[in-house]
Amino acid sequence: MRILITGVGGFVGRHLFNTLSTQYPDAFLHGTAFEQPSQEIGRGLQYHVVDLKNYVTIYDLIAEIKPDRIYHLAAQSSPRKSFAIPWETLENNIKAQLNIIQACIALSIQPRILVISSAEIYGPVRPGQQPINEDASLRPTNPYGVSKVTQDMLGLQYYISHKLPIMRVRPFNHFGPGQSEGFVATDFAVQVARIEMGLQENVIEVGNLTAERDFTDVRDVVRAYVEIMERGNPGEVYNVASGKSYSVQYLLDVLLKYSAADIQIRVDPARMLPVDVPIVRGDATRLQTLCGWKPTIPFETTVLDVLEDWRTRVRNSAQH
Repeated sequence: MRILITGVGGFVGRHLFNTLSTQYPDAFLHGTAFEQPSQEIGRGLQYHVVDLKNYVTIYDLIAEIKPDRIYHLAAQSSPRKSFAIPWETLENNIKAQLNIIQACIALSIQPRILVISSAEIYGPVRPGQQPINEDASLRPTNPYGVSKVTQDMLGLQYYISHKLPIMRVRPFNHFGPGQSEGFVATDFAVQVARIEMGLQENVIEVGNLTAERDFTDVRDVVRAYVEIMERGNPGEVYNVASGKSYSVQYLLDVLLKYSAADIQIRVDPARMLPVDVPIVRGDATRLQTLCGWKPTIPFETTVLDVLEDWRTRVRNSAQH
């Protein structure tokens, strides 16, 4: 079996590679990224440095690999950043996916394709409509969410129009070790780690602490992706969610509990989003019915893993 992972050098891509290499030890694993990774992703990976927005490059790559399965992870993945670079977000996320799909059509191949959408496409949902299932209205509140609506609908459209076996997933918030800054858990964790090292004053800058989000460990999320690729129905869409919501305040409290430093909290208006959805909780019943998947890693365990990861990164950075 030949498997292609786009964005393999990213946060989710590295975890997915680890899961796939364990679950399919005899598979030929290929991965793409925009540049050479700073550290090795894993043994047994055939790595390709490509620009997914370049159709000819993608056509040649898919013609060479002829993948049986494609996990399309590569994307500009920050809702906050998408306000600063809206067009780049739309172009990057939509064009890359279209190039992959059109290359498969041109080559007359039909690999199973997993398109990564996002719970950001649901936008504001009233408390009485929680948890959110796959039939909820789509009301994105940022350019990133708009790009993900487009990816989601293009996946459905090409299943309908060309019978490509495309499955779509709508993951809710996921986090874990290896995630970059720019997301709430990592932004808090890096500040705690820097304070502990004496590299920052004992103050954490925060945005809205009252928002509640459905958090799942990335290692559980990629396990869901593999299950959906294996058993999912082409044309179908699946939420990936824990069904629980945690406030940003609670996330911060757990981080502070694991630190002995005396840390003060300060609200930074610059960290507030133009539109912030009060509460998000997902319904993954469809996924659970499909394969019995459910999260196995406790929220507090993931928070500690994120903090330990950033302690190591900050320490290593300070030593160089």
